[in-house]
Amino acid sequence: MEQNFKKVYVGVELEVSPEGKVRPVSITYVDGITYEVDRVRQVTRAHATKVVGTGIRYSIVVKGKDTFLFEDEGKWFVEGHAEN
Repeated sequence: MEQNFKKVYVGVELEVSPEGKVRPVSITYVDGITYEVDRVRQVTRAHATKVVGTGIRYSIVVKGKDTFLFEDEGKWFVEGHAEN
């Protein structure tokens, strides 16, 4: 069965170093649930693989699972499951 995905815009709490390095600390979904970012594995400019979009891709670990968080012109999104 094919899975459909959509861009899900999220709130992101950031930590910014004096040198300007940005690190996401937590992600808050529109339903108000906040998830802590356990680890940032990689930061690179990339296209989203499941939805249309590009930007800075943060490869992160949340609750022990690898996922991607994207920043595009000040907006943050994840690739979420679309309701059928």
